[in-house]
Amino acid sequence: MIVRSMFAENYRSLRSIRMDLGALNLFVGENGAGKSNLYRALHLLQAAARGTFAREIAEEGGMASALWSGPRRATDPVRIRLETELLDEDRAATFRYRIEAGLKPPAAAGFTFEPQVKLEELTVTPGSRPVVMMKRAGPSISVRGENGRMETHPEQALPSETALALLGDAGHFPEVGTFRRAVTQWRFFHGFRTDRDSPLRAPALAVTAPMLDEDGANLAAVLATLACIREDTVDIDRAVSDAFRGASLVVGDPEAHATFGLAFPEFPGRLFQARELSDGQIRFLGLAAALLSYRTPPFIALNEPEASLHPSMLGPLADMIVQASAASQIWLVTHSELLADEVSRRAGIRARRVIRRDGATWIDGMRLTGEIDEEDA
Repeated sequence: MIVRSMFAENYRSLRSIRMDLGALNLFVGENGAGKSNLYRALHLLQAAARGTFAREIAEEGGMASALWSGPRRATDPVRIRLETELLDEDRAATFRYRIEAGLKPPAAAGFTFEPQVKLEELTVTPGSRPVVMMKRAGPSISVRGENGRMETHPEQALPSETALALLGDAGHFPEVGTFRRAVTQWRFFHGFRTDRDSPLRAPALAVTAPMLDEDGANLAAVLATLACIREDTVDIDRAVSDAFRGASLVVGDPEAHATFGLAFPEFPGRLFQARELSDGQIRFLGLAAALLSYRTPPFIALNEPEASLHPSMLGPLADMIVQASAASQIWLVTHSELLADEVSRRAGIRARRVIRRDGATWIDGMRLTGEIDEEDA
């Protein structure tokens, strides 16, 4: 499924913003403009599908931190609203999901700053008119049954859990399950650890790994899968050679664990193990595995991937990003003008410049509908 659009309102610096998305979505801007909040809003939509929505907001500091802190009218409800629209090309159908979350009423049970899900709705548009498949208002859930009619679900939702996760796990509601599976397949890579104890540096269990975990813990297994299962490392070998002045990736024969290292032409006969690599080198390999794995996710979000990378690595990184966008939808957030230029030149697109307008995050040149004129992009 292709992500066609996203909408966020009253979330951090996102007062109210809607945008259309393409195959490769490039966002650039200064620190503090709110680029990462756009990224987090999408991440929260996935959290709703996974059933971790409340936990994700709690880890951000709770609703008190997550809510828009700018001015608002006293009559406006204090709610975060998130929405996404996915196009199922095989079925020629559009799925649209929205969720609204607010604070706990004074007399209600629950933790003070835990998000309370007020509303959820999933619609499917197979033709010209949308059909409601699931709707949740407070704890009550209505869902379209096998007879085609909306029915009250026997189980009520807790204020902090999502109906999308609750019904998606049930296996009885195919449209809900289809949407949930699509969104849970998204991958968000927002900064790999590169310290001595980083998961990227550790051997991985020798288990076939078609995709990289979001923390990179199965990096060695992903590389071994390319080398030993696919038996094709041409793309990743080219990326490594371009980024590290002719270096070669060496993947050991997996036994109980998979391992890897780098061989540099200036040190013949010497293999540098993962624990010996620099922060930039190990991070680049993590990004390479995320973008060039055996099976790429349908949607890949990268948040400031240039961190710790030498400027000479940004060209090879841009090559991988553009190559991956042929098979996966890419969402790239960066404050590196150099990386943005490298991606723009290779992909033939213009970066969307993230700015602050009246205190809120906005995209320069974007209409209220979410469209951007080509000459203004």
